[in-house]
Amino acid sequence: MWIEWTIATRFLREGRVQSTLILVGIAVGVAVLVFLTALVTGLQNNIIQRTLGTQAHIRIQPPEDRNRILPPPAGSTQLVLEGRRAQRLRSINNWQQVRDVLDTLPRLTAVSPVISGPAFARRGEAALPVALAGIDPPRYRRITPVQDAIIAGAFRIGAGDAVIGRQLAADLGLRVGDKLRVDGGQGRESVLNVAGIFALGVRELDARHVYLDMKQAQSLLNLPGAATTIDVKIDSIFDAQAMAAQITRLTGLKAESWIENNAQLMNALQSQSLSTRMIGVFVALSVALGIASVLSVSVVQRTREIGILRAMGTTRQQMLRVFLIQGAVFGLAGSLVGGVAGYGLVAVFNAFVAQLFYIPVDPWLLMLATALATLTGTLSAAVPARRAASLDPVEAIRHV
Repeated sequence: MWIEWTIATRFLREGRVQSTLILVGIAVGVAVLVFLTALVTGLQNNIIQRTLGTQAHIRIQPPEDRNRILPPPAGSTQLVLEGRRAQRLRSINNWQQVRDVLDTLPRLTAVSPVISGPAFARRGEAALPVALAGIDPPRYRRITPVQDAIIAGAFRIGAGDAVIGRQLAADLGLRVGDKLRVDGGQGRESVLNVAGIFALGVRELDARHVYLDMKQAQSLLNLPGAATTIDVKIDSIFDAQAMAAQITRLTGLKAESWIENNAQLMNALQSQSLSTRMIGVFVALSVALGIASVLSVSVVQRTREIGILRAMGTTRQQMLRVFLIQGAVFGLAGSLVGGVAGYGLVAVFNAFVAQLFYIPVDPWLLMLATALATLTGTLSAAVPARRAASLDPVEAIRHV
């Protein structure tokens, strides 16, 4: 193999201008591929964090109430115009057992029962509709990181303490330590101590949600010992639909994934991924065409040299490997330079435009780009390599 390597490197050194141009072209293509892939990945992570970081990937609810239609009397026909039945707030049957079963599933990273329902928050003459969320703090904080979004006070739930959103606190003029009266209807009221104020960056949560202890929420909503939903997070968000179907089959409950409720977001993420793949395809094609054209010209320019080498005993297979090595060297060297340049662009972006979002640096991306460019270079060299190997020594030596 050292003979092929020696000849290949000599050919590359003799055509320095061509070699430099093709290396620059490959490097630019790989740099663009690395930077855009990292950029799209960072953008997707930012979008996912902002939209899904504050909600469950799968929400499990009790089955819907349905109308009960009695069978018609014997010998008669019954025409029924059935409307959808109004849904009432109710608990998941045996939710503790369901929670324990879900805890055993390997792909679920967090399982948290929640009792939620509407209420009114009152302070003086002011009254605002709110959404009560009775939670189990150790479990729920793995679903929604409320504890990381506290801007005043502390994330303290239980014993009459509650946590409210920044917008709700502003609307009612509340501060940490103030009292908040919550009216669940039908005379069910409770006075809560504002232990903390959070800002999750989602207006609906910051303006309406009140987090409190499950028992207190059960009392206010008149659902003792109940949990109205079970929130779940999984290890891969894009598998949420399949996992929701699996949970439905396992528990018989209604399981909705974030994909069902965020169809436009899912479409945007898929479009971004598709655009990145298309860019990768076109970069690979440009690299392949560039290497193939340069090596084809090299075969024509070095026809006599190839003929002399063949006449001196170089076999067809050795000559084939000479040009395959050149293609691999082009791909490897260009991808390494381009990968470093791409990571440099990522570093510049993170240094000066980090206020928009942060681009993560994945070391596997450089390895993947290098492997792809090297493979592309080797394959693109196959056609000129076969042509060089098939030259007749006598005719090649006589070539002018």
